[in-house]
Amino acid sequence: MSHVPLVPIGVDRSSAIDLRTYDDYSASNREREQLLVERRAEVQAGWGEKYVERVHKKGKLTSRERIELLKDEGTAIHEVGSFVNYGLEYDRGAKSPAAGVVTAFAQVQGRWCMVIANDNTVASGAWWPRTPEKIQRAQNMALRLRLPTVYLVDCSGLFLPEQSNSFPGARGAGHIFKMNSLLSDSGVPQLAGVFGDCIAGGGYMPIISDRVYMTEQAYMVIAGAALIKGAKSQKMTSLGIGGPEVHVHQSGCADVRVPDDETLIACLRDEMTRLPSSGADFYRGGVGEIDPHFPAHELTGLLPTDHRESYDAEQVLARLVDQSLFWELMPDLGKEMVCGVGRVGGLYAGFVINRQGLVDSAEHPGQKHPAGILYREGIAKIAAFSRACNDDGIPLIWLQDISGFDIGQEAERLGLLSYGSSLIYSNSTNTTPMFTVLLRKASGAGYYAMAGLPYDPVVQLSTCLARQSVMEGRTLAIAAFNTKLDENFEITAKDPAERDKIAKSMKAVEDRIEADMDPYVAARQMDTDEIVQLAELRDWLCSLVEMSYQGAGYRRVKNPRIWSMHDLQVMMGSRA
Repeated sequence: MSHVPLVPIGVDRSSAIDLRTYDDYSASNREREQLLVERRAEVQAGWGEKYVERVHKKGKLTSRERIELLKDEGTAIHEVGSFVNYGLEYDRGAKSPAAGVVTAFAQVQGRWCMVIANDNTVASGAWWPRTPEKIQRAQNMALRLRLPTVYLVDCSGLFLPEQSNSFPGARGAGHIFKMNSLLSDSGVPQLAGVFGDCIAGGGYMPIISDRVYMTEQAYMVIAGAALIKGAKSQKMTSLGIGGPEVHVHQSGCADVRVPDDETLIACLRDEMTRLPSSGADFYRGGVGEIDPHFPAHELTGLLPTDHRESYDAEQVLARLVDQSLFWELMPDLGKEMVCGVGRVGGLYAGFVINRQGLVDSAEHPGQKHPAGILYREGIAKIAAFSRACNDDGIPLIWLQDISGFDIGQEAERLGLLSYGSSLIYSNSTNTTPMFTVLLRKASGAGYYAMAGLPYDPVVQLSTCLARQSVMEGRTLAIAAFNTKLDENFEITAKDPAERDKIAKSMKAVEDRIEADMDPYVAARQMDTDEIVQLAELRDWLCSLVEMSYQGAGYRRVKNPRIWSMHDLQVMMGSRA
């Protein structure tokens, strides 16, 4: 029973798809992904070279230079929230790339960490609308995975012209400090480096950290010198009020003073060596990471950009899991869904993915029905699988390409609402780490049921093809103008001018909805955590799964001898 019956899946590219179609899909996807590369570079530039030079003239590093120095050489940085506030303008046309803060997963001394760094090239690291929510989202990821959290603080406080959009409310700036407290209460290590301005809320952020370092240029103050001089007519400097001389040697609000940025980063790296090492190698059981038999970069040519075209879900899995080996559970049930277990970076993870095209209907033997939709048997199947992953402590990855739930009289008679509630309950109460990837469509209640962001996955990723909506633009336009259409959805008005007016109005609704489904819109308003290239998915999943196994002892992780999945396999009458 300890044997996990992993078997080869997938076929090589030439057998999966013809070369011409593969090249067409690749070209279309590469065009979208080139735009992603360009927009990432735009965000990472902050307010531009002039502001980078301004930082360097002060003898300081930029936030991204600090992260590069902090992380282990040769390892990846996985940034989340890159496109928060993307394209928005605030007071006097000011922009806030990445909401003025970098939040990223990075490896430091072999341990995955969450790094939160104020972007000192954007309004001196000020907090904009959505900056607090973005920081809190990163803190929540760290809390869920028990990742050491490193704050690189260089923050001038709230961007005051927009204070009403970032100060009050349940997720206003003050909630950051509650998250600091929850991390501390859960025993998650927090390290802080203070590099410069650290005013008001920025001054509070490092204080609950377990270790606080300050450079000679740094200061932490509730109110800066300018405000105090205005209120009390006193001559002073912020450095004199709350610099390292005060907080290291007098107040005790900081632990160590260091001369410069580079020394501080070196100290943080040294601190990390004192923490427990990752438990991932223990859970690998001597099995190392092995690349998929079919290369992950081929995903770019396997997924059509037109969401109405289908593809083989098995080929996607074969390019994500180690050696392209997979154990599919309950393969004869709910064939519109695939669920099972594979290794990712040498560690076990559960996968759920929507099949596309036509599949056998459970309700009508001998007939086919469209996949990419949740039917009764498929819902029950993935709900049971979700519970099994949670029971066995296996991280669960949801690969969404879903149009929603089945609808109609038969669907209601079969109780899809009830079955959907069971799935939603399972995903709402799971404690095992869950990660969601929006491959293409993420529509209606199907997006919710398959662990969409409202159901609190640790991280939700979107590809450049992802589309989040209740319904497609054309469908919504028909619904909005239903009273003016016949049974074939044709406009009933006889007057040419009236027909033209209705047609234009329907087209305007359709275009607006299609624009709203752009993944950059979702990322801008924090409806997804990050946009990634298809070829990057494998590396992202390897990292996220390893993070899930890094912290030992805080959650149940069973060895395969006592997996409930083996029982599930037997009860379903399935044999390896």
